Amino acid sequence: MFKYIYFLLSFFLYLLAIPYLLLKSRTPKYREAIPAKFFLKNNPPFDEDKIWFHSCSMGETRALKPILEQFIKDEINLSVITNTGFEEAQKLVNNVRYLPFEIFLPFWIKKQKILLVMEAELWYMLFLVASQKGTKTVLINARINDKSYQTYKKYSFLYKHIFKHIDKIFAQSQIDKERLENLGGKNIEVIGNIKLASLPKVTKQYMKPNGILITAGSTHKSEEELILNSWNRKQGQLIIVPRHPERFDEVWELIVKRFEKSNLSFHRLSQKDDLFGDIVLVDKMGELNNIYAVSDVVILGGGFIKTAGGHNPIEPAFFGCKLISGKVIFNQKSLFECVENYYLCDNSELKDYLDKIDVLEKTSIGQSGDIQPIIDEINKEKKMANIALAI
Repeated sequence: MFKYIYFLLSFFLYLLAIPYLLLKSRTPKYREAIPAKFFLKNNPPFDEDKIWFHSCSMGETRALKPILEQFIKDEINLSVITNTGFEEAQKLVNNVRYLPFEIFLPFWIKKQKILLVMEAELWYMLFLVASQKGTKTVLINARINDKSYQTYKKYSFLYKHIFKHIDKIFAQSQIDKERLENLGGKNIEVIGNIKLASLPKVTKQYMKPNGILITAGSTHKSEEELILNSWNRKQGQLIIVPRHPERFDEVWELIVKRFEKSNLSFHRLSQKDDLFGDIVLVDKMGELNNIYAVSDVVILGGGFIKTAGGHNPIEPAFFGCKLISGKVIFNQKSLFECVENYYLCDNSELKDYLDKIDVLEKTSIGQSGDIQPIIDEINKEKKMANIALAI
């Protein structure tokens, strides 16, 4: 009875939303996503008997990469919710779809070997229909924070119905396991946060200069100027690593123009392969983690402009740097949740933060995750599917 009431309510809400959806679909940002999700335009069902992953946005999709790399691209189906998630998914696998609105799922979903859903994508019809089609359903990297848990408990009746159709859960922590069990989850295994399964590696050892080393990492246009305006030599030595290599010369010209008449020393890493100088421009690719490894403070680019949406904080956190970022981190929120003691500031506040470097705390990362249990689960279902075909 519940599933019929849920479907009818969803269908009623869908009818009410159609005028808004049609209007919204005219905007460039949603021109492909809304027609695909709510009208099935260019969004056919996946081929059946594949390994089906579902995630929401860019951060969740990117976190799947170490798992996806263990399998052949053509045997993977990957559905997403957001535009950025779709773009990221296309870099990883061949078969990508927007997940349709729930009323379409009974007709859209085909039987798969296994369905693995990332984090909090708890769509009732998704799990119900997949389960009814004979697909094993798995929730991975499951987490419920303190604030969300209160909301989950208010709607516990709904989540009990959802968890009835989830066969296996891989949770991030023991606390998450207990909360999931209280909501009706079963067969739960704690494996940590899989977003931390692939940690940064150092490929070259640099000698660290004496004193404080400040690295501005993955910076974008206008961010270098902001950083140079906020920095002075008393705060520490400055390393600048632009995000895009085509901007190396542009950033170098900015540094030269600003400091050529000063007593400060500055050079490009490609010309003098060391970090000894008041200002160093890193104009070589693949050096960022090597630089983070000897840095004391990281000003993380991408968060001080409106368009980039921040950059990966896991890398500087792994090396125990003090981490400062702008507040525009909409593309990296899920990764910022994995680190502790970072600082988000307005552009006008950056100088104040640099002036008080001594009192800032070092950033650290949470519990790392183990993806092997997930891979084993997938291989087990693949093996069972092959046996069934042979019979």
